[in-house]
Amino acid sequence: MTLHVSAPVAGAVLPLSEVPDPVFAQEIVGPGAAIDPAAGPDVVDVVAPVQGRILKLHPHAFVVVSGSGQGVLVHLGIDTVQLAGAGFTLHVAEGDQVEVGQRMVTFSPREIADGGRSPVCPVVALDATSGQVRVVGAGVLDTGDPLLEWKP
Repeated sequence: MTLHVSAPVAGAVLPLSEVPDPVFAQEIVGPGAAIDPAAGPDVVDVVAPVQGRILKLHPHAFVVVSGSGQGVLVHLGIDTVQLAGAGFTLHVAEGDQVEVGQRMVTFSPREIADGGRSPVCPVVALDATSGQVRVVGAGVLDTGDPLLEWKP
């Protein structure tokens, strides 16, 4: 069964190879795509890219596991773990069931960029191989637009 992964934020789609972090750029965590929300509004809502259960939740990142067991990681900016949650507002809790498009986190990509960090948001298919994941989103996407198709 193909898992359709939606864009958790609006912005320009980038290949993971262009993410300014080697762990994501080299697909060490898994294949996927990234979204650069920099040209958008000052404050953005990040939404669930798939329906499922929140396995991990940090202010700067979360993992949602679908009913079929596929985990999708959304990381909000690069090196944002260093902010210790400052500038991020959580709207859900670890263990919650979420629907596609449900608001998860609110943050400001502009504040991330103004602080000298990249606001680019990798969206990664955990425990997947490159051949299982196809990037279907291109150009500039709206929140909720199709981003990835994952065939396990």
